[in-house]
Amino acid sequence: MKGRLTKAELREFLDEMADRYNTPAFIEEDPISVPHSFQRREDIEISGLLTATIAWGNRKSILRSANVMMDTMDRAPYDFVKDASASELKRLDRFVHRTFNGQDLTDYVLCLRYLYHEHGGLEPVFQAGFAEGGKAAHAIQFFREILLSGKHRPHMRKHVADPSAGSAAKRINMFLRWMVRQDNRGVDFGIWQNISPSMLSVPLDVHTGNISRKLKLLRRKQNDALAVDELDLELRKLDPTDPVRYDFALFGLGASGELE
Repeated sequence: MKGRLTKAELREFLDEMADRYNTPAFIEEDPISVPHSFQRREDIEISGLLTATIAWGNRKSILRSANVMMDTMDRAPYDFVKDASASELKRLDRFVHRTFNGQDLTDYVLCLRYLYHEHGGLEPVFQAGFAEGGKAAHAIQFFREILLSGKHRPHMRKHVADPSAGSAAKRINMFLRWMVRQDNRGVDFGIWQNISPSMLSVPLDVHTGNISRKLKLLRRKQNDALAVDELDLELRKLDPTDPVRYDFALFGLGASGELE
């Protein structure tokens, strides 16, 4: 692609790329395939959050680890979060994915138990965060504070994104896309219908960041919270109602190397 595109040309190009990559074929090799293996709403959202939490590194490794996690929870993550006994929780000790270890997983499960019991579940917490702050970063910060009100060891905190410290919160923004975005392509779930897709932020990673800079959507060099704000602003100009659908275009172009 040569030269700078006009806004109309850029929208047309990204619309075409989003249509290309936002298809059921996307699911199989993506972390979203893990929550797609469940039917119950709570199983989808809990498996989705836990999978997103460990979604860094090689995608095959992510899928392998996430499925081990679900198997350890008897493929019933909501029941496990609610009711697992001390001996059942002990099974989590042997889990490890990079720096996320069994103690982190145990603490995460117990913090989710607290969140569901005391705050009614994940959607009400994120909904309250969006209502209070109006943007994804605030909702993620709100969720972080609620989740970490449960009993946990300090090491687990590093695995919960902190936008106030400048984190782009890529993995939780990805999870929110899965849960909130109304998708007629069968990829994103759209089961949280009380949160508007217009308020979501793109999961900013190396691929989306690099392609966004090539397309002049992003100037900031770091993939941090300020870069997310900058990219959000540009994508909302292209589609104010569903800006994160362009995540498929940006990630797909980056992963394929098509614009290299």
